[in-house]
Amino acid sequence: MPPFEVPEGDPFGPHNLPYGVFSPAGSQERTVGVRLGDHVLDAGAAAHALGSPYAALLARPTLNPLLAAGRTAWSDVRRALTAWVTVPSHRETVAPFLHPLSSVTLHLPFEVADYVDFYASENHARNVGQIFRPDAADSLTPNWKHLPIGYHGRAGTVVVSGTDVVRPSGQRKAPGDAAPVFGPSVRLDIEAEVGFVVGAPSPLGRPVPLADFREHVFGLCLLNDWSARDIQAWEYVPLGPFLGKSFATSVSAWITPLDALEEARVAPPERTHPLLPYLDDSQEEPGGYDLRISVAVNGHVVSEPPFSTMYWTAAQQLAHMTVNGASLRTGDLYGSGTVSGPEPAQRGSLLELTWNGRDPLELPDGKRTFLEDGDVVTLSAWAPGPDGARVGLGEVTGRIVAG
Repeated sequence: MPPFEVPEGDPFGPHNLPYGVFSPAGSQERTVGVRLGDHVLDAGAAAHALGSPYAALLARPTLNPLLAAGRTAWSDVRRALTAWVTVPSHRETVAPFLHPLSSVTLHLPFEVADYVDFYASENHARNVGQIFRPDAADSLTPNWKHLPIGYHGRAGTVVVSGTDVVRPSGQRKAPGDAAPVFGPSVRLDIEAEVGFVVGAPSPLGRPVPLADFREHVFGLCLLNDWSARDIQAWEYVPLGPFLGKSFATSVSAWITPLDALEEARVAPPERTHPLLPYLDDSQEEPGGYDLRISVAVNGHVVSEPPFSTMYWTAAQQLAHMTVNGASLRTGDLYGSGTVSGPEPAQRGSLLELTWNGRDPLELPDGKRTFLEDGDVVTLSAWAPGPDGARVGLGEVTGRIVAG
């Protein structure tokens, strides 16, 4: 089928057009690409051929120049790209710049500046509380309903989908052990998340209000926050996650622009506690997104977490992240936190799915409590689009290899 004739129902049709960075077959040169069905458009080359003023933003080895250009440029470029792949008069010019997806090499699509990870799912937070604090009067910590809890992660270990994940080593200490031991993690886990990519920066000392979320955030992607639970448990008191998280974070090769997700916007869950003014979104446009995530281990679906259940929105996370005057940089990435729904089959981590190892998963290739070497984890997702279409999100996959 010709590349412009995307099959009806394809989640990567012209209503989507996510951005990535690729190298064509036989080349090591990187350039911005846009996905259309099972092809990738060399956006910079097409822009040059069509005399577009945006060629300088698109003929680059990373998305960062486009991210930094701001919302007006994002909208203009998206309109232009849509025309290039849908208007018949452009086809002869654009066709030479469409590459089969199977023939290209995909890369990390942007240079990550800072990385922050949140803890925004009430279902996940309550599950974790019940696992580790079963006798507590409330499974949530006292601050949870008042602010989006987060921590500052390691930007340098954010990797693109398809990158092997080396099993980390570190200190661990079981509750009954007299002293810690060192060695490979034996409780390696996943966290199914959504990552938000910052485009336009903000100056130091100026908080970003809720209403300015879409002025700064370019788009989103699936994110797997790999977690070594045994290393994490021993190290995280009192300063939070460190080596148990910083060894790898996998993201999709495709960034879906927020403009492709208008039909997926939904109201977040009802607020049960009054919010301080900078977080109060009662008068703002709907801040949630209806993203249907699927988690597979070795090709077997083990969970389907719904992102629409997330208590804290991406706009609230951005407002909280900057309320102290911290600046935004182009390429900042922040994760939503583990996405878990109210049902057991909607939990976004093995910690929850197996209830800390008590209830192993029954997979075709054997039981699992936590990940074994050779296991392959894949996150995929879609969102409601225009006229009943689906908007596909680029998958995230990673294989565990021995350290």
